[in-house]
This record gives sequence, C-alpha cells and structure tokens, in this order.
Amino acid sequence: MELQGMRACRKERRMFKDIAEINAANLMKNAYPGRGIVLGATQDGTRLAQIYWIMGRSQNSRNRVFQEESGFVRTKAFDESKLTDPSLIIYYPVKHYKDFHVVSNGDQTDTVMEFVKAGRTWNDALMTREFEPDAPNFTPRITGVIDLKAQWAYALSILKSQDGDGRHCLRHFYYYEKPVPGYGHCIHTYKGDGSPLPSFAGEPYLMPVPGDASEACRYYWSLLNEENRISLLAKYIDIKTGEFEICIINRHGA
Repeated sequence: MELQGMRACRKERRMFKDIAEINAANLMKNAYPGRGIVLGATQDGTRLAQIYWIMGRSQNSRNRVFQEESGFVRTKAFDESKLTDPSLIIYYPVKHYKDFHVVSNGDQTDTVMEFVKAGRTWNDALMTREFEPDAPNFTPRITGVIDLKAQWAYALSILKSQDGDGRHCLRHFYYYEKPVPGYGHCIHTYKGDGSPLPSFAGEPYLMPVPGDASEACRYYWSLLNEENRISLLAKYIDIKTGEFEICIINRHGA
C-alpha cells in the first residue's frame, strides 16, 4: 500500500508538472494577456508568492515602472512629460496590512485595504467595484489575496463584463484551500490581443512557482511578449514569520 501511495504521488507530481509546462508555453505564445497575477506556494511550502505584471500597447501605458515604497509597490510614469492620462494606469498594485496581502491591477487595492482595516472582508470591498470604464474593452479588475490567518492559502477574483456588455458585471471568486507545492494559479485581464480586447475566460490555470522572488521575476519576464511587457514584480511571503521580499523588473530599468 505504501508503494502504491508513492507511485500515486509521483504520478500526481508529473501531472501537475505537465499541465503547468503546457500553460507556461501557451502564455509565452500569447502576445497580449494584459495584466496578470499568479499566486502560489514554493516547493518547500515555506513561502507563498504573489507575482504581478503589466503590459502595454500605447505610449501612455508603456511609460510606466514599478517602484517599491515602504513595503508597498506603486506604478509611476517613467517620463512624466509623456504622461497623458494617469487614470487606470497609476495605482498601488501591492499593499499589505498585518498578515493580509493584496495584489491587484488597479485602485481596487485601496478599496480592499480600506475594508480590511475596517474589519470587513475583501469580498465586500470588491462588491462595490466593477470592471474598468474603458469601453469598448471594459478591462476586468483582477485581484489576489493572501491572508496568513485564514483557513485557505490564497484567493483570486475577477470582475468582468458579460460578454463585452458594459451594462452587466460578472463577479468570480476562487479560493484555494491547500496549495500545490511549487505551483500556483494564474489569471490575467485578456484572453489575448484583439479589438476590442477579449476578457479572460475560464478559471485561473496552473503555473510554476520558482524557488525565490528573483528567480520568479526572471522566469515570468522570459514568458511575456518582449514588445509588450512593461514591468513585473514578485513578492514572496514567509508563512511562519510574515516577512517578505520583493523583486522588480522594469522594461525601462528604473
């Protein structure tokens, strides 16, 4: 029975590896997944990871960098003279409060933080928000949270329009009770390039989680389309101590 159990575990690990590798290859082929989040756990199970990237097609959206600020991360214009519209592109993607860590693709980061600090839930916060008002794309708002005091490991959410109809908002929440060591789940704003841009469809999919933040930055940066990638960050959180490290890669090198 013990031998059968070991074989089953090895088979399961191979299955996860195969699925994640296929998904990574598909992400590499995707010219424009937009902004993306990966949440997961390291192979040794000691840390949880938040990985986030931004992409851009216009000069305004490409004129950005990530900047760490007292344990938070914010977007800022690389060249202030070229900033034409700060709405929807200048925000804090990463913040934390005590053992609660949030990453998002917009200013819903602040909405979530306000609710959590007031003793309410991140779900309540997102019920007050919807997709971005950038018709005809209606870019989804994606959010990922890690609460070291919760019974679940991590959770993801997407708020998106109903088949591109800006009159209706769909709200999806995904909870992952037990992480798969060495893997996580990925969600991004768009299925791919297009006009208008098609919203992400389906459930978050399995992706690898490298051993540390620096390795994660290098790995995911290599997967993103070279022309459209702008900035990427990886935040690794120690489950026992709550301490974390942040790695950032910017296209503009800031």
